Amino acid sequence: MEEQIFQERTDLSALNEAVMSIRQEIKKIIVGQDEMVKLIIAALLADGHVLIEGVPGVAKTLTAKLVARSVNAGFSRIQFTPDLMPSDVLGTPVFNPREASFEFRKGPVFSNIVLVDEINRAPAKTQSALLEIMEERQATVDGKTYAMAAPFMVLATQNPVEQEGTYRLPEAQLDRFLFKILVPYPTEAEEMSILSQFHQMGNVSALDMIKPALDASQVTALRQQIRKQVIEEKLLQFVARLVHQTRNHKSIYLGASPRASLAIMNASKAIAAMQGRDFVTPDDILSVATPVLRHRIILAPDKEMEGISEDEVIRQIIQSMDIPR
Repeated sequence: MEEQIFQERTDLSALNEAVMSIRQEIKKIIVGQDEMVKLIIAALLADGHVLIEGVPGVAKTLTAKLVARSVNAGFSRIQFTPDLMPSDVLGTPVFNPREASFEFRKGPVFSNIVLVDEINRAPAKTQSALLEIMEERQATVDGKTYAMAAPFMVLATQNPVEQEGTYRLPEAQLDRFLFKILVPYPTEAEEMSILSQFHQMGNVSALDMIKPALDASQVTALRQQIRKQVIEEKLLQFVARLVHQTRNHKSIYLGASPRASLAIMNASKAIAAMQGRDFVTPDDILSVATPVLRHRIILAPDKEMEGISEDEVIRQIIQSMDIPR
């Protein structure tokens, strides 16, 4: 009996096979950006949303679309613009003359994987339409509540350089994202590989080259499996202490909330499973701490003026702590 329980607890072969398949499919198109791909897959498995930030042309939208294509589930894309209204996202009641009544016509957010392109281009009123959906997986329109189909995930992109005509995301909304991923420029060698790869592809569409590796029901099953991952008490204490440090650091004006602690725990479970382990290690926690925390803290004004980044402050906090082994 004990042997059977052990086998069930540690059997991550289906998950590892799926993750490997998704990565291989995406590598057909995307050169480099391994960290972004890893974190997006981890967020998918941890039931979290992702905010991807980078300059135009670094494959933010394409990578998000490829990950969505590798999962055989509903997908929709919403291009946020300054004139976008909440009803354009959620949907609107439409009068049905045959029934002499209004019926709700669902908007593009009612899907499994939703790509929100340039999320900071829409005004706060439209951005706030996503708050309830991202946190509670439901939307309330005209007093009626509509549940989102499982699995549900928001992949949002934003551009850090063109600030004209953009609206900063409120802290309450930023807190709903499991990760904020910063996408760098490719190296010269990677850029050469990109040119060569797309030259060889010719007229073949990038999306047509991707085959689904998972379906919606498999994602839901894998999420349940990841929640059962083992994490020791001392590691939970380390997560709590790490997040608590952000609330008492001289360089930070506003620290992370308890939602950040839960995010680190859930994300580290997903990373551990992707490594083929049924237990979390300190390295799993450290690998997700920065993308989980960077958008949940606000630096003190003097530190911001000095040009110190959130990532540097998080690194200082981690280096000052005793890491359990």
